[in-house]
Amino acid sequence: MMFDLEVIQKVYKQLPDKIDTIRKKLNRPLTYAEKILYTHLYDNKELKAFNRGENYVDFAPDRVAMQDATAQMALLQFMNSGKETTAVPSTVHCDHLIQARINGKEDLNAALNTNKEVFDFLESVSDKYGIDFWKPGAGIIHQVVLENYAFPGGMMIGTDSHTPNAGGLGMVAIGVGGADAVDVMAGMPWELRMPKLIGIKLTGKLSGWTSPKDIILKVAGILTVKGGTGAIIEYFGEVAKSFSATGKGTICNMGAEVGATTSLFEFDDSMARYLKATGRSEIAEMASEIKDILSADREIAQQPEKYYDQLIEINLSELEPYINGPFTPDLATPVSKMKETVQRNDWPPEVSAGLIGSCTNSSYEDISRAASIAKQAVEKGLKAKADFTVTPGSEQIRYTIDRDGYIDIFEKLGGRVFANACGPCIGQWAREGADKNKKNTIVHSFNRNFSKRNDGNPNTH
Repeated sequence: MMFDLEVIQKVYKQLPDKIDTIRKKLNRPLTYAEKILYTHLYDNKELKAFNRGENYVDFAPDRVAMQDATAQMALLQFMNSGKETTAVPSTVHCDHLIQARINGKEDLNAALNTNKEVFDFLESVSDKYGIDFWKPGAGIIHQVVLENYAFPGGMMIGTDSHTPNAGGLGMVAIGVGGADAVDVMAGMPWELRMPKLIGIKLTGKLSGWTSPKDIILKVAGILTVKGGTGAIIEYFGEVAKSFSATGKGTICNMGAEVGATTSLFEFDDSMARYLKATGRSEIAEMASEIKDILSADREIAQQPEKYYDQLIEINLSELEPYINGPFTPDLATPVSKMKETVQRNDWPPEVSAGLIGSCTNSSYEDISRAASIAKQAVEKGLKAKADFTVTPGSEQIRYTIDRDGYIDIFEKLGGRVFANACGPCIGQWAREGADKNKKNTIVHSFNRNFSKRNDGNPNTH
C-alpha cells in the first residue's frame, strides 16, 4: 500500500520552479540539504540567504511521526488545538513500551496487557484525527517510516532522536520534542536555526566484512558525540551509490550519536530499487524524473571545501570493521586493535550477550549476513555460549527472514527472537541478573551504548 501519494506528487511538482527561484535569489550552487531546506520554507516570501548557525528559520515539514512514549503528551496537546484533523500526514508507532523478556510472542502479549490503556488511547485519538496508527508489534518507528513513508526530497520531523534514519531515502528527517510535533500537526510553522553543513566525501570501496555501519562508527570517532551539533551531515561520492538504502539509513540514523541535526544521502538508483521493492514504484519513477534536483549541484562535488562548513574525507578502501564503546558511541576501535584495547583498559574479555537487530541493523541485508555466519556454526554442531537475541525492525522484516529460514537458523544456534520493537536498545530488556551489577561485556548492533542504557547495569560494558 502506498501512503500520501498526493502529498508527494505536490512536492515534486513544485520542486523545479522552487529550485530555480532559490538559485537565482542566492546566486550560487546548492547542496542537497539546502535544496530541501529552502524548498520547505513556511513562507516563500521570506526567501533570502540565511546565515548558517545564526538565523532562525520557519519551516513547513511534509509529515510528522511519533512513537508511543512521546505521542501521549503530544496527542493530548493536539486535542486542545481545536483542529478536526492534522495539517500534514502524521503517524503513531507503538514500539517503545514492549519489554524484551522471553520471546516476541509472549513479550508482545504481556505489553498489550500492561499498556492496554495507553495503546487504546493512542489508537482512538489517531482514528479521530486521521492519524495512521501502527499497533504494537508492527515495528520500530524508523524502520516502518523507511518502508512506507520516507521519500527523496521530503522533509519530516519525528518525536524520536533517531528520526534521521529516513535520510537513507534522501529525506531531511529531524528528531524533535512533542510540542514541535503539535505545532506542525496544527499547521503552524516549525522554527529551526539554519544548520551548518558538514560534507563527508567517500572514496575507495568497501571490502571484506566492512559495511556501511562501519562508516558512521568511524565518523563518530572523528567528530565525537558533540562534533555534529547544529549541523546537517551530507554524504557524497560515487561509491555511495553502491550502498543499499537501508545501509544509508543506518549511517543517517546514527548521525544522532554525533549530535547532528540530521544526515542524508542524495537520491540514486539504490533508493529507487528500495522504493520499488517496498511497493512505491510511482514515487521511484517521479523521483528519477527529477534526479538532478534531488542531489547537490555539480559545483558542490567539484569544490566541496568551498560550500561546506567542514569537510571530512574517508577512504573506504582503508576502512576496516569497527567496534565502538564501551559507555560512549564515539570510542571507535578497529577490530584489529580490539584485543590489545580490551587488555589495556581491563575490560571484561568474555562476551556475555550478543544482540543483533533494532532500527540500525535489522534490514534483510544485515540479518542475512548474520544468518550466513550462524548457518556455518550450526552446520558444525555449535551452540551459542552467550545469550543471543535478534530484534527485527518491523513485521515485514520478521516475516521475510522467517520465510527464508533465517529465524530457524538463529534458533538452532540458541538464539531468541524478540518482538518487533525497540527492546534492549532503549533499556526495555528484563535481563536476568542485571540487578546484581556484575561487571560484564555485551556486543550489539544498536545505536547507543551509554552506561546502563541496555540492561540498567552500570557495569555492563
